[in-house]
Amino acid sequence: MDLDLSAVRAMVAISDEGQFGLAASVLGISQQAVSKRIAKLEGQLGSQLFERRIGSIALTSHGARFLPHARTVLASADAAVAAVRESQVLRVAVHGAQIADANLMRFYLEKHPDAEIELIMMGPSKTSRDAVVDGRVDVAFAREHWGTRPLPAHVTAVPAYLDALHLLVGSGHSLAARDHVEFDDLDGVTAWVPGAGFDSEVGDFYGRLSDGCGITITTERHPGGIGFANILDRIADSTTLVTFGGEGTTTPWHPNIRRIPIVDPTPAYPMALLWREAVTGHPQLNSLIAFVTGSYNDATNSAMWIPEPDRALFTR
Repeated sequence: MDLDLSAVRAMVAISDEGQFGLAASVLGISQQAVSKRIAKLEGQLGSQLFERRIGSIALTSHGARFLPHARTVLASADAAVAAVRESQVLRVAVHGAQIADANLMRFYLEKHPDAEIELIMMGPSKTSRDAVVDGRVDVAFAREHWGTRPLPAHVTAVPAYLDALHLLVGSGHSLAARDHVEFDDLDGVTAWVPGAGFDSEVGDFYGRLSDGCGITITTERHPGGIGFANILDRIADSTTLVTFGGEGTTTPWHPNIRRIPIVDPTPAYPMALLWREAVTGHPQLNSLIAFVTGSYNDATNSAMWIPEPDRALFTR
């Protein structure tokens, strides 16, 4: 039997993310395409791999037995590809197609059309930081600091950018008419940030933001999934919830969403460029480091709130 690796990858993504929609976002394909791949795989195996539930899924006993072998198959396939590409292509992990790091890399690649770089889209449960630490990619855009899991010695970090956060609120929210919101005014506001609901450096950041200004961060799963468009749909319909949008992130347009600057200070997500010691000297790396460090602007640091442990890297 010849297994379709794309179907195996979809199965693992669904198991990791807990939803078909979230797995589709991680894989960069439609939810319908994910469903078709799973149907094909289940047909090949002659067994159901998932129990479908409202808003979530669960592995069947057959799925639970298949999963560790699926991971092994994918790891071997990825290692085989990396062995061929190791001397040629620099594998760079970013958070998603709409997030600021992907936008930065698109700009870089437009200016360097001959660069041999492969962008790897990561998700909220398996972040780009995880990928570079584990050696699945060479370079990653990610937050350097994570209190419970410091970077290992074989990973180096330089500041990339501070992504200023704005509030995104529905037109019926009490803050919708404001032209700005002060940092301390966030006390008592409830923000829905489902991507922070995983054990990750992102979750750690939003926990520290909550401690810093008093905002309540809720991360519960929602039947619509946690794709950006679905998040905006829920926020647009809510009179009590807000969420955040990064200045460098491409926010889908929505007629009932209002973007409100946060000031005095402005919270910002501290994104660093991380790379493994093993790729130091890679012909593609030095140019990327030079571009990122040359583009970093620390002139606005004094007006930004970032977690105190992140400040040392971003002050120079």
